[in-house]
Amino acid sequence: MSGAGTALPPPPPLPADVAAARGANAPADEEKATVALPPKPDLPASVAAAQFEGARTDLEVHVGDEGEADTERQSETELTVEPEPEPEPEPTVEPVPEPEPEREPDPGPDPEPEFMAEPDPVPEFMAEPEPELVPKDPTPVTAVLPATEEEDVTQSGAAPALRMSKVSKSFGRTLAVDAVDLEIPAGTFYGIVGPNGAGKTTTLSMIAGLLRPDGGSIQVGGVDLRRDPRGAKALMGVLPDRLRTFDRLTGRQLLHYYGVLRGLRPAVVTERTQDLARAFDLTAALARPVSDYSAGMTKKIMLAGAMIHAPRLLVLDEPFEAVDPVSSAVILDILSAYVARGGTVVLSSHGMELVERVCDGVAVIVAGQVLAQGTVDEVRGDKTLAERFVQLSGGLSDVEGLEWLHTYSD
Repeated sequence: MSGAGTALPPPPPLPADVAAARGANAPADEEKATVALPPKPDLPASVAAAQFEGARTDLEVHVGDEGEADTERQSETELTVEPEPEPEPEPTVEPVPEPEPEREPDPGPDPEPEFMAEPDPVPEFMAEPEPELVPKDPTPVTAVLPATEEEDVTQSGAAPALRMSKVSKSFGRTLAVDAVDLEIPAGTFYGIVGPNGAGKTTTLSMIAGLLRPDGGSIQVGGVDLRRDPRGAKALMGVLPDRLRTFDRLTGRQLLHYYGVLRGLRPAVVTERTQDLARAFDLTAALARPVSDYSAGMTKKIMLAGAMIHAPRLLVLDEPFEAVDPVSSAVILDILSAYVARGGTVVLSSHGMELVERVCDGVAVIVAGQVLAQGTVDEVRGDKTLAERFVQLSGGLSDVEGLEWLHTYSD
């Protein structure tokens, strides 16, 4: 135990012999301690300088040796330390490739859309030659025809202006056109006649492309109307039966609309508008709205619109209806000159005398069927065309039972 106030025990007393020995030697030691040594002689200055230089050199050598030793020790420690970080980066280097495969899929998908995007222009270049092969307009006109039709074209030297084969059209349960076969040569004036409701307007509407037939085929100048409707319609000019038009336009604006719609240049449209207006005697009426025209003038302006693009085939439904004799004569002169220069006119009319006088061929349609067709002479035989028409139409209706009409109410 230790404490602040605890006193140490006194040392044990020495033996008597030891104490007597130390007492005998004590005076001698005191004398040795009190004896003074003689002073050392002074060294010469050169000897002292030489000793000083030697001592400094020894000191530098000693210090240098110690520095080299320290450097060696440091290099040894560095050498021993250097291999220590080398294994340390090894585990750090090993995880480095681990994120690298993670980054590799990131750039992987980036080039994939680039390679996927490069084939896109390839189909574009592949698609360009297709239209180069397709738009061979003159060739498909004859190539799409069946073999029999190609033989007809080569034998006659030119395709007929119009060919209808087994064309039919129904409206609900009503059979308006029943398997009509019709062929009209180019450069002819052809008339289609029949009683009211016989199917004349329906037939002309299908020829013009205004109605789609339920069956059969229609060819205009060798162009199939179903396969190439735009090509076939470009060859036609149409005057419909019901005069539906943009009557809020002036006559000049309406003809300009017709011409531009057909792809003509505005300058060409302007020139042809003046020519047609002069031929149909409409020059003074070109600045007026079409709604102010009479029925005959409306028919003439629409006929001019049907002819403005110089078509190969004119399809006219009742062109002389509600037209005065002077205007009728003008229209006939224009159409006759058109046919004389290779054009084809197909018209419907109830005027048997007009058809008999003007047309080269005629077809009689009754109840949606063609009962007679050919030249006017072939169809009428030894009768007039009107008499033959009445005969084919079923004769006169029974007028019996109207005796009350002769008894007046007054």
